[in-house]
Amino acid sequence: MDKALFIAMTGAKHNMLAQANRANNLANVSTTGFRADFEQSRSMGVYYGDGLPTRAYAMTESPRADFTSGPMIETNNPLDAAIQGNGFFVVQAPDGTEAYTRAGNFAVDAAGVLRTANGLTVLGDGGPINIPENEKVQIGSDGTISIIGQGQGPEAMVEVGRVRLVNPDIQLLEKGDDGLFRQRDGLNALPAAEVTLRSGMLEGSNVNPIDEFTQIMSLARQYEMQVKLMKTADENSAASTQLLQMS
Repeated sequence: MDKALFIAMTGAKHNMLAQANRANNLANVSTTGFRADFEQSRSMGVYYGDGLPTRAYAMTESPRADFTSGPMIETNNPLDAAIQGNGFFVVQAPDGTEAYTRAGNFAVDAAGVLRTANGLTVLGDGGPINIPENEKVQIGSDGTISIIGQGQGPEAMVEVGRVRLVNPDIQLLEKGDDGLFRQRDGLNALPAAEVTLRSGMLEGSNVNPIDEFTQIMSLARQYEMQVKLMKTADENSAASTQLLQMS
């Protein structure tokens, strides 16, 4: 295979991967608490033995997520909560491990367990949080969940649990295919008292749709250029074959 053809092929492949990354961001522009993924391209030298690289091919990678805060959206739902500044909610992933999310659109299931909108169990200081039937429920700025039991007055408000809030080093976090964050070292983050909530609000996605769409268009133009280069390499190969046949 012609080396130029191989290089153009790798460039086109990674342009498609970058487009998929940007398209996923764009698809989650309305997802609560979503963190956009960065993508970057760099050249990688092709080495042959101990010699110097004579070619370079393209490589696209997603180094980390964008951890800037999204817009605050008022919902007035007592089970909605948004984190102010840095920090994460702790949830139980489908595989049983702890994971972190910024999505605070919670709900109580038929068994009284507090869950995220996609069904993940929200973890408190002592494990899953159970909320009994009540007249009123509220989440405090420190994550404390209080309720007024059925048939009781405001003076009977009692604490039933506390949402665990953590603030791990974002340099140690990686984002999984399920959109949840985990620490690379496999350890669980410790509770962080400095993390505060705003009840009755949600944090929107931090995706900038205009920027994402512009990047997708740019990547599409780059892909077309790589395809043209592959076609040129193929034409050059055909011309070389004809010359050899003539000789």
